[in-house]
Amino acid sequence: MKSFEKELPENYDALKKKANYTSSWRDRLDAVTTLSAYQHEKVIDLLNNRMKNDTVFKVQTAAYKALVAFGENVEKPTPARFDVIKGPNKIFLRVKKSLPKDHTVEEFADKLKRMRLDVYDAFEGDKGDQFMTWLEERWAKL
Repeated sequence: MKSFEKELPENYDALKKKANYTSSWRDRLDAVTTLSAYQHEKVIDLLNNRMKNDTVFKVQTAAYKALVAFGENVEKPTPARFDVIKGPNKIFLRVKKSLPKDHTVEEFADKLKRMRLDVYDAFEGDKGDQFMTWLEERWAKL
C-alpha cells in the first residue's frame, strides 16, 4: 500500500488557489496531481470539490483517482453529457458580434480566449485535440 504525507505541503495555499483557478484546467490538473501525495483532511475536501465541480473531466478523474488511492469511498465521475459551460451559444454570439463580418475562426478563437478565457479553457480541456474542429462547427452555426 502506498504511503502518503499526512501534513499539508508548505505551499498548500498556493496549490489550493491553483486548484481553483478557473482560467486554466492545466493548472488545476497540476495542483490536483501535486496534492495527491498529501492525505490530509483539507486536501481530501479540495479533491472532492474538484472531482464533483470541475468543468474538465481530466481534472475530475485525477481527483477521483487520488481520493480512491487515499481509501475514500467516492463515486466515479462521468463525462458531461451536455456542454461543460451552461449557455455557451450566448457567449459565442457575443464574441462573434464583436468581430468584423468577414472574420476567421482563428480570429474568433483568439477573441474568445481574450474575452472569456474561462470558457475557452473549459471547452479546450474538455474537447482536447478536437477543440478547434468543434469550435469551428459551433462558430459556423452561429
